[in-house]
Amino acid sequence: MTTAQITIFDALTGNTITREMNQTELQQFETDQAQTKKDAAARAKADQATADKRQIILDRLGITHEELKAIL
Repeated sequence: MTTAQITIFDALTGNTITREMNQTELQQFETDQAQTKKDAAARAKADQATADKRQIILDRLGITHEELKAIL
């Protein structure tokens, strides 16, 4: 397995440095990745709940999504 790397660009000198992440950076990277996955799952769950609510309303009105778009 390859080790995680970080790239640093110094705008003043134009130098680019690529090196392995240190332990602190690696821990933060892994924490950020885990949080991103949690956020994506929560967003997907919220999107599904919204879609379900819309469908319930359409079912109560007895129309389809296409019919609603035609009305609006």
